[in-house]
Amino acid sequence: MRNDVACQLKRIGLSAVPSALDDFIARASKARWSPPQILEALASAEMAERYKRSLERRLRLSGIRTFKPMTEFDWNWPTKIERDIIECAMTLDFLGEVHNLVLVGRNGLGKTMIAQNIRHTAVLAGHSVLFRSAAALLEELHRQSPEGRRRKLRTYTNVGLLCIDEVGYLSFDEKAADLLYEVVNRRYERKPMIVTTNRPFKDWNEVFPNATYIVTLLDRLLHHADVTVVEGSSYRIRESERKTAARRGRK
Repeated sequence: MRNDVACQLKRIGLSAVPSALDDFIARASKARWSPPQILEALASAEMAERYKRSLERRLRLSGIRTFKPMTEFDWNWPTKIERDIIECAMTLDFLGEVHNLVLVGRNGLGKTMIAQNIRHTAVLAGHSVLFRSAAALLEELHRQSPEGRRRKLRTYTNVGLLCIDEVGYLSFDEKAADLLYEVVNRRYERKPMIVTTNRPFKDWNEVFPNATYIVTLLDRLLHHADVTVVEGSSYRIRESERKTAARRGRK
């Protein structure tokens, strides 16, 4: 009998209670729940299960891996950082405003860490997120068939928040610039982006030499954007020097 009930619940799209039906019935009987209480508990369990599955799916699709939380970020290390802009971005207000966030600065100053924390906050808040390095995104688009590329472009266009990391770490050909322009143009005034780069915008012609769309690409990327520059010495170099000094101190 209970197996039949569990199957019927699954057929109508419920998943939380069928897998623990015996426990649910035992709790309802012991507490002498009224019919409205049973329905309330059933709905509550189903909502919690669906939120859990949705979160797991968004985390899986986002490309999130391990990262340092913002509590470990040393705000005093950079010689220049606009903390108010970054903390405002952590509230996710820019998503509703369809603004972009662009982080500019040399390697090792925490740009990727900041972007990773914002994307994680967005996922927890229920947004769909994709995080890709510029090299991975462009390689993925470049090696697709025309139909596969159209599908990938739709994915990059429709996701709630797209994070493109490390623009400028490698040089690309004009074809890559065209592909990046296509992504930015499709999201323009529709969906927000986070972009990190180690190169000032005047140098993007060196990142994408012979590309014809750089000016237009930057125009659309920066039209509705908060651009914040981080300056200073690399965290990673500092940590490496500290570890080296600590090892020497133990000798």
